[in-house]
Amino acid sequence: MIEIVDVYKSFGANKVLQGVNLTIKEGEALAIIGKSGCGKSVLLKHIVGLLVPDSGYVKVEGQNLHELSEKELYKIRTKFGFLFQGAALFDSLTVEENISLALVENDFNLSKNEIEKIVAEKLELVGLSKIEKLKPAELSGGMKKRVGLARALVTEPTYILYDEPTTGLDPLMSDSIDDLIKELNEKINVTSIIVTHDMFSVKNIADKVAMMHEGKIYFEGTVDDINISSDEVITNFIKRTGF
Repeated sequence: MIEIVDVYKSFGANKVLQGVNLTIKEGEALAIIGKSGCGKSVLLKHIVGLLVPDSGYVKVEGQNLHELSEKELYKIRTKFGFLFQGAALFDSLTVEENISLALVENDFNLSKNEIEKIVAEKLELVGLSKIEKLKPAELSGGMKKRVGLARALVTEPTYILYDEPTTGLDPLMSDSIDDLIKELNEKINVTSIIVTHDMFSVKNIADKVAMMHEGKIYFEGTVDDINISSDEVITNFIKRTGF
C-alpha cells in the first residue's frame, strides 16, 4: 500500500503540490487525471522518492521514504517499475541492453544467460519477440512503448507507474497499449498508477480515479462514479479546470 499524506512541494514561487492526500491499495489500478501543470508527474516522482516533499510524507508498505537511508531507498525502488512518457529508451543501447539495465545497475548477481532469458520472457509478455538486438531507432512508436513496459517489468515490481502511456500513439495502438496494461494488471497482479489525459484509457484500465487541480486531489472515486449518465462530477471538474 502507498500512503500520500498532506504532501506539499514548491519550486521557488511555483506551488505545485498543495496538500495531496491519497491512498493506493494493493492490486489497485489508479488513474490520476488533470490538466498539464497540475502536479501529476511531480506526484509520481514523490511516490518513488525522486523528490522530497517540503512537508507531509509518502509511505510505501509502511516505510516513510524520506526517512530511509540511500541504500534502503534504492532497495525499495526495486519494487517499482516506471513507464516514462515517450518510453525514454537509450538510443545507443539495444533493446536487450535497455531492458536489462536495471538488473545490471542494481547488481542482481545474474549471469549473462539468466539476463537474456529474463529479457526474452518480458518481451514475450508485452507481445514482442526476437527484437533484442534492434536499436530504438528501428522500432515503431508502439513497439517503443512495449519495450519501455518490458523494462518496467524486468525487476518483477510490485508497483508500476505509467506516465501518459498512450501519448503520441494512434487510436488503434492506444487501445492495444490499454489492453496490454489491463492484461498485465490481471496476469501479474501489480498495483498500477496511471497518469493520463485520455478518458477512454481511464475507463478501460482504471478501478479508481483521482482528479488533480491546482496541486490537490479534487475528486476521488471509482470509474463508475464518473460514468454516471448526468456526468455531473466530471462536467464540474472540466468547467473548473479546463481539462
